Amino acid sequence: MDLRKLKTLIDLVADSGISELEVTEADGKVRIVKAAPPAPAPVYVQQAAAPAPVAVAGAPAAAPVAAAEPEAPKGHVVKSPMVGTFYRSPSPGAKSFIELGSTVKEGDTLCIIEAMKLLNEIEADASGEIKQILVENGQAVEYGQPLFIIG
Repeated sequence: MDLRKLKTLIDLVADSGISELEVTEADGKVRIVKAAPPAPAPVYVQQAAAPAPVAVAGAPAAAPVAAAEPEAPKGHVVKSPMVGTFYRSPSPGAKSFIELGSTVKEGDTLCIIEAMKLLNEIEADASGEIKQILVENGQAVEYGQPLFIIG
């Protein structure tokens, strides 16, 4: 079963009310199961009786400290089209498909994701320079998880 057809089936399960889909064809069998969203953890708030702050005349007011937000990566994000195991090279010990700073063209192979004993080559869907590699070799990845930033 080709990658586009598998992605279409994953999208179908994700967008619909079904929780499981199994398809059997001549070249194999695919079973997609949608995991139930995790239940939100209960939040317990304990309020202590504290004296109200008193303003002192002539004292400068403390400026509120802005929380530092993580900066969103700039560039095109290449996301995982499936759940599986991420590999940067075609085989153990082989040279990686790309390195940080590599220039890629649309259609170049970036990595392999192994899913159900099938090795799926993930291709660049934009041209540019690899700015970030967001996943470690051998790490499990989820559908839609960012893998690379192309700038």
